[in-house]
Amino acid sequence: MTVHWGEKRYYSLDYYLKKTYGEKLYKISLDGGMTCPNRDGTLGTHGCIFCSRGGSGDFAASRTLSVTEQIEAGKQQSAKKYTGSSYIAYFQAYTNTYASLEYLETLYMEAITHPDIRILSIATRPDCLSEKILDLLENLNRIKPVWVELGLQTIHDESARYIRRGYELPVFENAVSELRKRGIDVIVHTILCLPNETEQDILKTIEYLNHQDIQGIKLQLLHVLKDTNLADIYLASPFYIPTPEEYYQLLGMCISHLRPDIVIHRLTGDGPKNLLIAPLWTCNKRQVLNQFQSYLKTHDIWQGKEC
Repeated sequence: MTVHWGEKRYYSLDYYLKKTYGEKLYKISLDGGMTCPNRDGTLGTHGCIFCSRGGSGDFAASRTLSVTEQIEAGKQQSAKKYTGSSYIAYFQAYTNTYASLEYLETLYMEAITHPDIRILSIATRPDCLSEKILDLLENLNRIKPVWVELGLQTIHDESARYIRRGYELPVFENAVSELRKRGIDVIVHTILCLPNETEQDILKTIEYLNHQDIQGIKLQLLHVLKDTNLADIYLASPFYIPTPEEYYQLLGMCISHLRPDIVIHRLTGDGPKNLLIAPLWTCNKRQVLNQFQSYLKTHDIWQGKEC
């Protein structure tokens, strides 16, 4: 999808992939068997307050399978809705650079050398990127494109402490700088509608990212999942969760403030239905995306087409 806002044009990941690679690429979530410094006692033991037991990798195959087996399982699962043969290997669960260099090299090489994998995408924390790991990623990027997804969530210190992010903003800035020195694309994960954040707070995060050398962004509505500290807080004293219409308006504001060359990788999220407590209206991701597209048309800020 392309979105026109005034004289600006914004691109979805789907459009970018087709334009760059000539076809749609299906993302396969992988579990590299890692943990997180926010769980193993280095920084904490409970993780970020919103993070599920699966470490945000609830759609990945079992970590008991090899990388190749997980890729093949993902291909079989995607066959119901994807007829292509090109994929993104997405290490999603937990912190995917939080292991020894030798282990990471073996893991990544198995994924990136798979003949059907076009891109290696790695979700991690900016405080888990040593120089040796950065050099490994640079070498891998010479084989096939490597993307690194950094979980920023927010620029606001109070919110960062509330969600137990565990690192300061300069750590993020340094990680972006070091990745870009090595020619690696950076995608930033943000969470919209964190408790006590206003619309202006959210837009300040977007504006901050406009001045960072990033190539992609994920706009994720806050999800309340079972067996998380956030769920305990919400069930004890429910905080604000936007309606679909309110969220579409907020998304429109975020996109209108976003630097146009930043590719939009996500507009919401689809938490596992068996874990999702709120907002339940996000369960049908396709419906949400269709309704948002209708919202853009209705408000005369959409002139593109599905691509």
